[in-house]
Amino acid sequence: MIHTNADLTADVDVSCDVCIIGSGAGGSVLAAGLVQRGLNVVMLEEGGHRTREDWKVLQESISYPMLYQEQGTRATADLAITVLQGRTVGGGTTVNWTTCFRTPARILEHWERVHGVVGLDEASLTPHWEAVEERLSIAPWREEWVNPNNRTLLEGARALGWHNEILRRNVKGCASSGYCGFGCPIGAKQAMHLTFLPDALDGGMSLYANTRAERIEHQGRRVTAVRASVLDDDNRPTGVAVVVRPKVLVSSAGAINGPALLLRSELDFNGRVGKRTMLHPVVAVAALYDKRIDPWYGAPQSVTCHEFIDRGPDRVGFFLEASPMHPMLGGTAFPVAGSDQAQFMRRLAHSANTIALSVDGLLPQDHGGTVSVRSDGRPKLDYPIGPWLQESFKAATVAMAKVQLAAGANAVVTLHNEAVVVTSEADLPQLEAAPWGALQHTIFSAHQMGGCCMGDDPHSSVVDSTLRHHQVPNLFVVDGSALPTALGVNPSQSIYGLAHWAVEHVARAV
Repeated sequence: MIHTNADLTADVDVSCDVCIIGSGAGGSVLAAGLVQRGLNVVMLEEGGHRTREDWKVLQESISYPMLYQEQGTRATADLAITVLQGRTVGGGTTVNWTTCFRTPARILEHWERVHGVVGLDEASLTPHWEAVEERLSIAPWREEWVNPNNRTLLEGARALGWHNEILRRNVKGCASSGYCGFGCPIGAKQAMHLTFLPDALDGGMSLYANTRAERIEHQGRRVTAVRASVLDDDNRPTGVAVVVRPKVLVSSAGAINGPALLLRSELDFNGRVGKRTMLHPVVAVAALYDKRIDPWYGAPQSVTCHEFIDRGPDRVGFFLEASPMHPMLGGTAFPVAGSDQAQFMRRLAHSANTIALSVDGLLPQDHGGTVSVRSDGRPKLDYPIGPWLQESFKAATVAMAKVQLAAGANAVVTLHNEAVVVTSEADLPQLEAAPWGALQHTIFSAHQMGGCCMGDDPHSSVVDSTLRHHQVPNLFVVDGSALPTALGVNPSQSIYGLAHWAVEHVARAV
């Protein structure tokens, strides 16, 4: 059963076997597995319960406030990095661009070697990846369906002899509308609200939407209850409280809200909660063509280039993908105003947009960012951009310029405060001389990881290799916040697989 703010008009006090906070990639997969084992599960979700009827308008001005954290304006404390993060039933899976990768073997090996993670390798995770691939219809996109925006990356990479790959997507009956980021209006995206969540609800789970977990109560080092507030449609507390008293609690609230919840609850015994928050920080370019690209139509992402994923032990690797560019996103991503913005928007239909995602957290000196809480309890994210990331941004932008020029672009425009325009390889030295780093150009993140990192050393990690909290035996963290580094691939399937694998560990603790 789904409870929303419309029917939550009186305080609720309920007991259960397992309470899961968050309905995204981790929480929903975990819930379905626990219910299948006969456990009584209660789920709390801060966002609202929306359906395809809410998304038929396909307006950015409606979708961002409805479906994203802080109405799509979440950012680091210095405002240097925009953070796109879902806030709705289904979490980020409702608004992501459907790109699915299994966790790279080299990342799993790094976690074992550097962070002491044991028992997570390709052999142990493969059956769980296979299970979620079947349930979510994860399969390669067909090359003939690649839209013009992604095709520029494909053709440019092939012309340069660089790695290129057609992506796998979790869709069934996709109409290639291009509006995945605003909720799929036809239900083709196999997100949690259409797959694992209904599985869990059919098995008897209770889901409380519009319900924000405020604090975890504990006696000694055992969780006793979660106190939550019901929110109205404008995200303001209604005054109605929900209290859940579980035998086992699972935080699947994401890599920003999850650590903040533990910090508000004084569940940071070693000072590691909120540390090592990774963002896959993204820089982008716009490539201008004579032909129409219409970067808002078609599958948002269908091509990737991992030519530069491993740049040696002293440099940050990165990978290239395409980004859809709808009018509002385009107008805010390009840091200009007035006539310059108007000129950019006039050329948007002829613009191909490439992004480069830096793989943070692998270098010894790269500890990512830190989540803390403000005086009013809201999350605060600090993310310093060190010289190793600045170098990665520069190298990645050079690579993006090369790939777009190879695909036939007339010009490649950076998203600096004063844009650098590259029309041929002779202009590439301008990128070397350009400023790189915080507030010098647009940076954003759609992938948040870490903050409650796993590892076998209780002095340097928050949860162990089974995702159980080191000091609180009936508390687990099952979402991207448990990842000790960035992945070098889009994270959704890694989280699906990790949650599917975690079902046994959580069930055993009840």
